[in-house]
Amino acid sequence: MKKIYLLLYYLFVQFLPMQPLPGYKLFYKIRYFLVKRIIKECGQDIIVKNKCYFGNGNRLSVGSRSQLGQNARLAGSVTIGQDVLMGPDVVMMATSHAYDRIDIPINQQGSIEEQAIIVGNDCWIGTRVIILPGVIIGDHSIIAAGSVVTKSCQPYSVIGGIPAKLIKKRLR
Repeated sequence: MKKIYLLLYYLFVQFLPMQPLPGYKLFYKIRYFLVKRIIKECGQDIIVKNKCYFGNGNRLSVGSRSQLGQNARLAGSVTIGQDVLMGPDVVMMATSHAYDRIDIPINQQGSIEEQAIIVGNDCWIGTRVIILPGVIIGDHSIIAAGSVVTKSCQPYSVIGGIPAKLIKKRLR
């Protein structure tokens, strides 16, 4: 049955429009219905924006009330906590290519061991953020738009840039 859900999602449902077009709430419910049956773990009331790609979903977990942004690409083992906002065009890649040997072309070296990405609860991932393998985003953190996150960050962090660095803490 999961293969049928995957086919429906990737052939048709991922292209259904989003807000502000009329009927967008129904389209969100349809995407949620399918994604809940596709991904590894799915919380309640998640929002999946259009054109979100997550492969076969076997290694994606999403907490309640979180959003998967428009055109997001989530590859490998990715865990997203509860109440996470995600802007459009976010890329989270828990996989990568090997490149250690200079005597063999990179495209022939295969891949390195997958390193899980974990996004904590109550985080905001801005537009066009790229999160690389092994990164852990602490709870209540904000990742500025356009950032490339190469290292983990502590809870309550605001990080940004290329590579992303601590800008400030959200604590009072």
